[in-house]
Amino acid sequence: MAKQSSVFPGVDAAASDLLAACGQLVRRLRAESNNQELSWSQMAVLIRLEEGGPSSIADMARAELVKPQSMGVTLSVLEEEGLVERRPHPTDGRQFLFALTAAGVEARRRVRAAKRTWLAGAVATLTDDEQRDLLVAAAVIRRLADSTSRDPA
Repeated sequence: MAKQSSVFPGVDAAASDLLAACGQLVRRLRAESNNQELSWSQMAVLIRLEEGGPSSIADMARAELVKPQSMGVTLSVLEEEGLVERRPHPTDGRQFLFALTAAGVEARRRVRAAKRTWLAGAVATLTDDEQRDLLVAAAVIRRLADSTSRDPA
């Protein structure tokens, strides 16, 4: 059974409030940083290629839980924009790997910088006590994110 904290009226209420707050923050960060007007799926592909390196359409489609045809459309748009490029597959001549171009790397850098700049500015408006509370909360949220428990009950 999940622990009930005396600070909150209930774990479910705390979870709902946290979900709402995190969702609002993520939406605001997206709005502040997406000056290139990339779709969420296009940004997800750029992130995946940046973090995981070159990848095939099939591998990216599996990782993003979409059909290969949908991933192909997303990659085609990114390729037209010059953010990704096709490379020959090292062992399978029938396939291509997609990788970030220098423009794709720069787009990711700009998005990260815009998020960081906006968030730093917003944090600067908080009181010293609120900033300390935020640092503590960030550590707790990180611990929650790293939790291996699927069902806390």
